[in-house]
Amino acid sequence: MTKQLCGVLGLTFLLLAGTLLADEEPAPPATLEELQSAILDLMKEHEVPAMGIAMVDANGPVWIGALGKADIERDIDADENSMFRIGSTSKMFVALSVLQLVEQGVLSLDDKVADLAPEIEFQNPWEDTDPIRIVHLLEHTTGWDDIHLPEYAHNDPTPITLKEGLDFHPHSRKSRWKPGSRMSYCNSGPPVAAFIVQKLTGQDFEDYVKENFFEPLGMTTATYRLSDDVRERGVTLYSGGKPQDYWHISVRPSGSINASPADMARFASFFVNRGSVDGIQLVSPESLLRMETPASTPAAEAGQEAGYALNNYSSRHKNWVYREHNGGVNGGLTEFSYLPEARVAHAIMINSGNGAAYAEISDLVRDFETRDLEKTATPETMTISPEHRDIEGLYYPINPRQQVAYFLERVFNIQKLSIVGNTLLRVPLFGGEPVIYVAESPDLYRNFETGSISLSRAVDPLVGPVVHVGMTTYKAAPALIIYGQLVIVALWGLAIVSSILYAVIWGVRRWRGKIPPGRGIWIRVWPLLAGLFVIAFVTLFSFGMADPFVLLGKPSVISVGIMLTTLLFGVFAATGAYVAIRDRGATMNRVNYWYSTGCAFLHLVVAAYFAWFGVIGLTTWS
Repeated sequence: MTKQLCGVLGLTFLLLAGTLLADEEPAPPATLEELQSAILDLMKEHEVPAMGIAMVDANGPVWIGALGKADIERDIDADENSMFRIGSTSKMFVALSVLQLVEQGVLSLDDKVADLAPEIEFQNPWEDTDPIRIVHLLEHTTGWDDIHLPEYAHNDPTPITLKEGLDFHPHSRKSRWKPGSRMSYCNSGPPVAAFIVQKLTGQDFEDYVKENFFEPLGMTTATYRLSDDVRERGVTLYSGGKPQDYWHISVRPSGSINASPADMARFASFFVNRGSVDGIQLVSPESLLRMETPASTPAAEAGQEAGYALNNYSSRHKNWVYREHNGGVNGGLTEFSYLPEARVAHAIMINSGNGAAYAEISDLVRDFETRDLEKTATPETMTISPEHRDIEGLYYPINPRQQVAYFLERVFNIQKLSIVGNTLLRVPLFGGEPVIYVAESPDLYRNFETGSISLSRAVDPLVGPVVHVGMTTYKAAPALIIYGQLVIVALWGLAIVSSILYAVIWGVRRWRGKIPPGRGIWIRVWPLLAGLFVIAFVTLFSFGMADPFVLLGKPSVISVGIMLTTLLFGVFAATGAYVAIRDRGATMNRVNYWYSTGCAFLHLVVAAYFAWFGVIGLTTWS
């Protein structure tokens, strides 16, 4: 009872704190002038050169224009015809093209990819029982890894075909779990669907989109390629204040479109008017609803509403659930979002990679759009039963987008679920916004603010019971394992830092002849070298992230250095543990021996973990 009372009091505090913070928030911009002024202040604060914007509602355009400089060096102002890269927002046109063909009876979302495109290479160990279907390509439930760095780095300016782009590096297209069981964002799925559209229609995909969407919508300058319009009107993209070269994306349907605010206003109106343009229905309202509804995962089948649908996903802004697809390229970010029930939509495009500015501008625009909307009623609570309490515990993710980074994600993206009163509280273990849910059933939970079902329990065909939260799948793990691995990480970090400080002490003592040469020195040296090569790896990777396509996506001093430092870390970790055991009788202070041995074995444990996840000898360009 005491535990429950403390939990209820804690939840009450969270709710009250949220209310007080909400009361302290500034009022949303009441006029376009206020909105423009607030955005200009943010752009100045975050040094964003230009922003293009398209805002529409049921009555038509609200604001179509731009602020700032399209090109700083040439002092060119941005305007409604300036062309921005919209990145992954391009994927929406793949889903729309497929849905158009579904309406025509040419295609089905359940068609097997292997039947329609046997020439496209992919691996699915479960193909006989769980084949990859069109729906999996668009809902990112193939189980494939995201495209690898060489695919991102591919920047051939010649107009290679879509097939050549897909053939360039097919190794990433291997299902890591049964298709349809987990969502994991993957840039190669939509291009495969686009290839199927191309094959069935006999048109290049870009031509099909131009004829069936760009032209009817009035998106007069939108293009997938570096056209004359882009050369003349394209904004310069900036990353870290430096101009970026044009990125010729090899799998163009995933993120290559150039579009102006004027173009995006027409696209936004298409969703506001539920597929209709100037009285012509390009796609039916029913198809748009399907585009907005996740369907292929166990969570979706159970009734979860939030998540990734057909190249279209949900996002929460206070009490409202937007549908959207955003995008990013080096030096450019785009948000394309709409509220179907309120019939408002917007596109925000900036020629900067500043995520903080992007998020704050988005909040301003959404505050303005929702300023007069009635908030969603708080969902009613259900009395919690012992069956509900089975969900409590610690969870780690099991659907990484990029397998190469999973060794970090599974340790640091831990979620804690607890029943507090008659609600479920989800708290990220390493900081983040606590989220409150209300039970719809023991397996379905509504977000307390939006009322949308956004957390669910389901059964994964490979690992059993899991929890789906939005687009992430989590599996429960014992507290001993979760906290145990965190203790190991903390001790390992301490070992690296302390071994360097310790080396200064014993190095001076050795130089002064206080420590005799011999095996005792090597017991100290190997853990030191292992730690130094970890630092070298982190340093090289940080430098590589300044230009990952060039420095990491291809063989370079940085990428080869990463391979060598990870290999040598593994070698030194193993050598240190071996020497510590072999020379356990060496003449040296026993405290120093056990300290160095502890460091050596910590390195060995971490090296084994790294090796399990493919980090030892990491070749970022393969």
